[in-house]
Amino acid sequence: MRTFHRLPRVLAITVPLAAIVATSACGTSASDEASPTSTPLATAAAPAPIDGADGVVSQNRLGIGTAQAAAQAALAKCQADGLGFVTVSVVDRAGNVRAMLRGDNAAQHTVEAAHQKAYTAAAFGANTSDLSERAKGDGATAADLPGTLFLAGGVSVKSAGGSIAGIGVGGAPDGMRDQACAAAGLDAIAGALG
Repeated sequence: MRTFHRLPRVLAITVPLAAIVATSACGTSASDEASPTSTPLATAAAPAPIDGADGVVSQNRLGIGTAQAAAQAALAKCQADGLGFVTVSVVDRAGNVRAMLRGDNAAQHTVEAAHQKAYTAAAFGANTSDLSERAKGDGATAADLPGTLFLAGGVSVKSAGGSIAGIGVGGAPDGMRDQACAAAGLDAIAGALG
């Protein structure tokens, strides 16, 4: 008895297509050049001009000293309010941590919460308490975006009219108390933002 194996549909389409693309990319044979039915490959349009000299765009970022000052001021506010068990995270617009302070007895989940709140505020250019409505609704919402957290406690740091960083605090029993601490961090560096 003979057994036949079928290729999955994806492979049955993909493998011949890959062969065609590879043949086209490697050039044509002599018989292809002589054939009047040969179709030339489409060429990509030239890219649009890029802003900035030499195609380089500069980006504003908080210096490490400024990021540390914001984190320290936010944690100091929380400690003064009896909330020393929080974590403060200061991130750039892409979510890269510039400074982080974890208060005494801060639980592990506060580290991720502070980071996600800071990133959400930086990426959206708004305080997370103002963004919470975007995370509600039927079906997919902004809350489905990886690495974001739409709970109060994140503030956007702006310079030259654009968001350049975020300060997030996680761990207080109320998100608005987290946000008050993050706002204190922003207040501490406001003069350095220009």
